[in-house]
Amino acid sequence: MSVEYYRKRLIDLRADVAREREEKKRDNERYADLIKGSNSTSAKASYRKSKIDHAASHDRAIERLKGEIERAREELAREREREKAAKKRR
Repeated sequence: MSVEYYRKRLIDLRADVAREREEKKRDNERYADLIKGSNSTSAKASYRKSKIDHAASHDRAIERLKGEIERAREELAREREREKAAKKRR
């Protein structure tokens, strides 16, 4: 892979993290509205549980993406070193 590939990959992954955070925010707002609008306590409890579950799912996705960002950074550094070594050999 090339340095440009890893740079683009980092940009895409950062955008994915931002998108996931926005989705988490939207989901939290939606569930908060459902909880406020619900009349029965069992429905409210169900919505609260769903809200927690969905927030945790978003958190896991964000952490996974952060791990991918870290791996892409490491690969970018390795690729830069390879290019540097190749230039020295020439």
